[in-house]
Amino acid sequence: MAEKDEKWAENVKGKFYVDEQCIDCDLCRETAPDNFTRYEDGGYSYVFKQPESEAEVALCQEALEGCPVEAIGEDGED
Repeated sequence: MAEKDEKWAENVKGKFYVDEQCIDCDLCRETAPDNFTRYEDGGYSYVFKQPESEAEVALCQEALEGCPVEAIGEDGED
């Protein structure tokens, strides 16, 4: 389970975030490319845009559920 106190600083404020457990597997970026991107220098993903539609929320939730190391959280700041 993702930890709010370990989330990457690059995450934009909001419900979804990626924490330091990320192994850069690319699943979230493939699943929800409008919301997740890669921090090239660090080799991990983060949320660059919070979902703005029900479809984007569903894709972010799918990425969360598919994350092999549970690095995506949905209990961030609203």
